[in-house]
Amino acid sequence: MYVYILANKPYGTLYIGVTNNLIRRVYEHKNKITDGFTAKYNLDRLVYYEIYESEIEAIKREKTLKSWLRDWKIDLINKFNPEWKDLYSEITL
Repeated sequence: MYVYILANKPYGTLYIGVTNNLIRRVYEHKNKITDGFTAKYNLDRLVYYEIYESEIEAIKREKTLKSWLRDWKIDLINKFNPEWKDLYSEITL
């Protein structure tokens, strides 16, 4: 299981999600397979992710991150991915 954060640009709009298949899910966001928040705001840059063994842990972490202040989320991304590069190409190797 994965918890992930998408952005439309560095320090832009953020989206936090959870999935059991990160490659497939980011592909869906990039190709706007479903309408919604990520399609509306062009959120297709994978800037952060975490891996979990259990679905329960991942969902708990997703809810925690969603409750954080924006500055905390920005700090988390900056520590993991200071250039805010799209990590999608790295996970598809």
